[in-house]
Amino acid sequence: MREPSSGERVALPASATQRTLAIVMGGGAGTRLFPLTKDRAKPAVPLGGKYRLVDIPISNCLNSGLRSIYVLTQFNTMSLHRHIQASYKFDTFSRSFVDILAAQQTPEHSGWYQGTADAVRQNMRYFLERPYDYYLILSGDQLYRMDFRELLHQHIQSGAEITLAIKPVQRAQVADFGIMQSDSNRRVVRFVEKPKEPALLEGLRLTPELLTSVGAEPEAELYQASMGIYVFNRNVLVECLENQEMVDFGKHIIPQAIKDRNVSGYIFNGYWEDIGTIRAFYEANLDLTDLLPQYSFFEASAPIYTHPRFLPGSKINGASLRQAIIADGCIITDAHIERSVIGVRSLILTGATIRNSIVMGADYYETDPGNVPAGQPPMGIGRNCVIDRAIIDKNARIADGVVITPEGKPSNYDGENYFIRDGIVVVPKNAVIPQGMWI
Repeated sequence: MREPSSGERVALPASATQRTLAIVMGGGAGTRLFPLTKDRAKPAVPLGGKYRLVDIPISNCLNSGLRSIYVLTQFNTMSLHRHIQASYKFDTFSRSFVDILAAQQTPEHSGWYQGTADAVRQNMRYFLERPYDYYLILSGDQLYRMDFRELLHQHIQSGAEITLAIKPVQRAQVADFGIMQSDSNRRVVRFVEKPKEPALLEGLRLTPELLTSVGAEPEAELYQASMGIYVFNRNVLVECLENQEMVDFGKHIIPQAIKDRNVSGYIFNGYWEDIGTIRAFYEANLDLTDLLPQYSFFEASAPIYTHPRFLPGSKINGASLRQAIIADGCIITDAHIERSVIGVRSLILTGATIRNSIVMGADYYETDPGNVPAGQPPMGIGRNCVIDRAIIDKNARIADGVVITPEGKPSNYDGENYFIRDGIVVVPKNAVIPQGMWI
């Protein structure tokens, strides 16, 4: 089989994409992203000033010609449901859809989803209603840009029953992932969850042949990490889910399938980040402000879609901006902003300084002064505030003269109206920080 060259579009028949159902896993509680997930599902967490995490897998599907998409949800689902319903609407006469399947009680299942595989199992009756030949399982909390047609092309051409998307990683990263071992035909023959022993790691290294095929030096020390992206043949997925005790793809289904099925590995060389922690979320957002970011939303051939808000252009009066992303509908007056992401409808007043921070903005404008609750500051960042290494969630009210910085504080701490996670101060959604407070 000839491998497609870098940037080459594979000749995948349109019928193959039409016979593929994409399933986005959006039901996790997102405890490692708390407090950003205190009032919302993890895939609904804002990203890059104007997007949501769930926009990434859905947009990758749409850009790959996949128009049959389900999003499975369970925790804090209201804002996620609202966003998907407002963002992904198709023509009345189109067969395309992005639909939500929330956890529910049925005669067969009376409990919550117990894991990713259990979530799919509980909804198989919907997935089997149409004659899909392939099921693409995706995560709802990753940042990457992938043409799934290439993944499907390899899956079909190799004759695999299951194909796993694999990311080459350095040795220092292997303890965070499930690591695969493949033979010369890219068939996965071994899976080890978060290996640490040196002798074990030596046997899991990419072979010189595979290193060459992915454009790496033959002597490089790289390992194959599972990305949590899977393609299943229809009948194979049904059979793999028969055992009710196997509730998670990564922990149960995939390790067992490698033992007795034809499982192939698709190596992905592009940027990919699992945004499962506050630190990973923070760094992925701030990386967007770099001159040449690892991930860019400025990709005309594969745009990221989201909810059209019809907001005015941002109004900036005398501000100093350096390495800043300013989303739609902001009003910024005489502020200094450096290496920060400023979200939609943000209000930043005179003298404010924002460095190395994420300000998520607001869900609405307080155009009428009467809308401001009595005794509280307006939404946004007040006068002469200093915000450094922080995440300010939506609708937060930061009064004048507030200082927010993790300097001199523990790496993890729970305050009355703020939290510190991984050395980053997080002000939760709808929080009120009174005038002159130092955090």
